[in-house]
Amino acid sequence: MDRIMLLRAMCTVLIQEELQNQHQRRRHVWYLRLIRASHIQSRTIYCRINLSVPVLDRFYNQEDTRPDFRLSRESLAVLLNLLDQDRRHGWGATIEILVFTFWLASGASYRVVSRVFGMPRSTVHTIVHRVTEEVVAIRHQVIHLPKTPEDLEAVSRGFAGLARHRAFLKAVGAIDGCHIRIKCPSGPDGQCYRNRKLFPSIILQAVCDHRGCFIDTYVGWPGSVHDARVLSHSPLYRQSVYPPPGHFILADGGYPCLQCPLPLITPYKRPVRGVGAQRFNSHHSRARSIIERALGMMKTRFRAIFLQALEVHHTFVPHVVTACAILHNICLSAGDIVAPVDEPEDDGAEDGEGEAGLEAVSGALWRDQLSSEVSALEEVPPDHDYC
Repeated sequence: MDRIMLLRAMCTVLIQEELQNQHQRRRHVWYLRLIRASHIQSRTIYCRINLSVPVLDRFYNQEDTRPDFRLSRESLAVLLNLLDQDRRHGWGATIEILVFTFWLASGASYRVVSRVFGMPRSTVHTIVHRVTEEVVAIRHQVIHLPKTPEDLEAVSRGFAGLARHRAFLKAVGAIDGCHIRIKCPSGPDGQCYRNRKLFPSIILQAVCDHRGCFIDTYVGWPGSVHDARVLSHSPLYRQSVYPPPGHFILADGGYPCLQCPLPLITPYKRPVRGVGAQRFNSHHSRARSIIERALGMMKTRFRAIFLQALEVHHTFVPHVVTACAILHNICLSAGDIVAPVDEPEDDGAEDGEGEAGLEAVSGALWRDQLSSEVSALEEVPPDHDYC
């Protein structure tokens, strides 16, 4: 009997040692996979990574990152390089960026994200706010106006191609606004955030180039404010540094048609009279719709952020929206493109509030000249080279 008990004890010890060795070998394999990850080869790990977390398991096992983070692995690598944060404390830059992008992609509460990553809720809150500020800090590296005459020429040729008419060779941007749903702020000022559709929102004003990359963003005004008033208070309007003389930005009918201080060309208002004006509106719409597609791509990528009210304080929303615009540009530069599935948002483009006393003296003559050029020149195919 004693020999049997001794054998059982020895077998138990051997089994425990084997299980411990298997566990150590498994952790060693995971560590090697972690080191081989191309985007963190030069980064030091300062914390113990819980590789039993499914999200991290898929990430460090080189699986597709888009279902969890809505960004491709290449886009995440570009973001890591731009931030270039070498943390010697906390969870490390890679883990914190994964927490932040997962929060953006899922629109989940801090409590849900904390359970997914196995970390305290207060830590998730701190990480989301810190990484958001770090992403916003690189805004001017990612969202910027054309820097060289060659870049400007590429944008203008791109818009002429979108419009399919050489009369739009001086178009160097398209502008539009959209409403971002928020939780209604408490207090008497809360009603100021309710837009004409009666839900609380803040306004994002964005300008994009011919590819759909944002070259200027301005966000934060309450939803009850008209697009034209937001424009008049934006740095783009007040500083008047873009576009260069002789060039213009395409806008919908909710904006004033201007020649200065900010050249904006809008379509003719309905009812449109004359074949020339109708043709002009058609070409104008072809080119201007790129801003609607750009906003649609961003909303599609971060559906959880833009299709429901953000569960954060309304003063933090502009930072989150700016971060989404930055990530949108990063994704486009990395070839990570999603097709927009949202219908273009109707922001009351025909209400005419933005036109008061401006169009008759500022931009109408320029628009009439462009309309005459559209009527005089033939339409060109979309693959035409505008040299």
